[in-house]
Parts: sequence; structure tokens; C-alpha cells
Amino acid sequence: MGTHLTVEPDCESIAVDIRDRAAVDAALEAVRPDRVIHTAYRQDDRAVTADGAANVAAAAARRRARLVHVSTDVVFSGRLHRPYRETDRLDPITDYGRAKADAERAVTELAPGAAIVRTSLLFPGPHVRAARDAEYAFYDDEFRCPAAVEDVAGALIEVAHLPVVGPLHVAGADAVSRYELACLVNPAAPRTTGAAAAGRPADCRLEISLARRILSTRLRGIREVLRPE
Repeated sequence: MGTHLTVEPDCESIAVDIRDRAAVDAALEAVRPDRVIHTAYRQDDRAVTADGAANVAAAAARRRARLVHVSTDVVFSGRLHRPYRETDRLDPITDYGRAKADAERAVTELAPGAAIVRTSLLFPGPHVRAARDAEYAFYDDEFRCPAAVEDVAGALIEVAHLPVVGPLHVAGADAVSRYELACLVNPAAPRTTGAAAAGRPADCRLEISLARRILSTRLRGIREVLRPE
């Protein structure tokens, strides 16, 4: 959970377990933010990812704070075979994707005016370390739209000040396979196993034309991020 403050807070930071509804409520009461950007999740912890999002949404709504909730491309199955639009139906196929989809539904119900920003792999991130590890294999049939973390951060701050309601796709301009991403990070070309295992979202490209129209933050492609020359 993050706050964007227009005044200096009374303390440097507040540690809060977002699984604890009362603690979340007390934290927002102490800070009284105008806007809340909620980023917290754990891939293997539904209570943090889904219940925590509901607690933040309810607390923000009670204080009429503008909420921007960060979601993910894996709320989709990857079986549509085209870039996903904001209006496409959620159909997750992983436990994490289902938890994030439920988080989106909770945010929509509890804070109807909230923005839900779906993004993709963030750079840098754990995939950078993995690309330099010879033990990892990378698939050439899983497609994502990696984004520079500073681009997404700028977009989130911007969305917090715009009348955006509901989903908005904020991701990188390039769609690349996991294998291509690894090769961009590590030109020594990590090995690939070809097709991914069944049950993984295969093609989670996000259509970002709406974000490009309404945001001044430029959403760069990963090729430009990694090879700016």
C-alpha cells in the first residue's frame, strides 16, 4: 500500500499488515491520504493479495480517498491470441491470477470509483537475475509486455490525479517471449525448452492504446529500455 501525500506526515512510515482490516483502517486514519496507490501482493498468499486488497479498498472508500489498485496481466488465461483489452472478461488459470481477479472484483465493489491498473513484468525484477543463471530455462511461447518500473510508477502517480475509473492497461510497448526477454537481458542467450508447461498463461499481451491516449507518461518498450541507443 502506498500513499501520495500533499502534506508532510507526522511519521516517516507506518508498518501495517494488510490482512488485518482494523490495522489498515487505523493506518489510513492516521495518515488521512487524499490518494492511495495499492501495490501489495504475494504470489503464494491469497490473504495478502485478495483479502488485503479488499481491506485497503474499504478503508480508502470510507475516507473518500482516491484509490489506484495495481493488478496484473495474469488475470487473463492467455488463450485469446490477441492483446487483451480493458473490457475483456477475466479468466485466470493460476492461483495467483485467481487471487488478483478476486482482488479486482473486491475493489470494484467496495470502491466503485477506483482505478485498476493492470501491468506486466516489471524491469528490473527477478527475471533479470534468472536470465544470468544457467540453471533456468525460458519459454518461447509465453508472451508478455515488460515495462520499466519507473514508467509504471510515473503512470500510477498520473492516474491517481485523473478521473480514471475501472481497468487501465499500463505495460510496455513491446510484446516479447520469455526467451527473448532473457536474451535481451543476457546476450549470452540462456537455453530454452521451447513450449511452456500446460496450465501457464501463454499470451498475456496487454493492449495499451487507451493509456497512451490519456497519459503523458511514455510507456517504452523493453527493447528501448535495454538498448536505448
